[in-house]
Amino acid sequence: MSDNLIDGAGPSLDAFETLAKTRRSVRDFLPDPIPDALLWRLLDIARWAPSGYNLQPTRFVVVTDAALCERLLPACMDQRQITQAPAVVVFAGDRDVFATNFERVVRMELQNGSISPEYEAKLREFVPLAFSTGPAGLGWLWKATIAPIARLFRPIPSMPAVHRSAWLIKQVSLSAMVFMLAAHAAGLATVPMEGFDEGRLKRVLGLPRSLIVPMIVPVGYAAPHRLSKTRLGVDALVGMRGGEVINSLEWIPK
Repeated sequence: MSDNLIDGAGPSLDAFETLAKTRRSVRDFLPDPIPDALLWRLLDIARWAPSGYNLQPTRFVVVTDAALCERLLPACMDQRQITQAPAVVVFAGDRDVFATNFERVVRMELQNGSISPEYEAKLREFVPLAFSTGPAGLGWLWKATIAPIARLFRPIPSMPAVHRSAWLIKQVSLSAMVFMLAAHAAGLATVPMEGFDEGRLKRVLGLPRSLIVPMIVPVGYAAPHRLSKTRLGVDALVGMRGGEVINSLEWIPK
């Protein structure tokens, strides 16, 4: 499936700023179920998050069964939101995404006119090299050894073959953030969770070894609450290069 962006389309900056600044992490939920159509729509929105090489490695495992959520509770350090929320979305990343998606994504992009034949050639040159782990899955060893040496002489990008989990965590986190913002826009509450035992969680859900789970997100209607949030000022977080420096930013090496 494809979608073509129309110039100038999209929400206003003011609307998005309000959405981003009013989202809160909620841990107390009402038992009201989420309509299936709404939950499916949120997942459909989340799949449009940016994706490296458009490989789309994020997988969504949706848990709505109360008994299964009870079984997840120990793996999630007994955090109450796991059983309070009417749905828990497990955001997983597929280690085998290159083999699973590369060819069909390239074909789809070409058919849609999203990439040129020249860009296709570049993808076919670099992406297999970046992801291949070679015979017996040991090819990443020479890439891990050679890359730091080669980097002394020329720029070398990070290789998913070597840092597969780190690459997947970035991809999955993008989808999770889009999901949480979409849920907020729909009047739902979410909380991103990193505090869980991944191995136990995967065993309870019967997930394959090819998946990693960087984050889970309970979602539902918030119980009555009053949540406040603070943030450091933007001038404490931003460093400028090639322009006026906003402040001294002692944390940035000179």
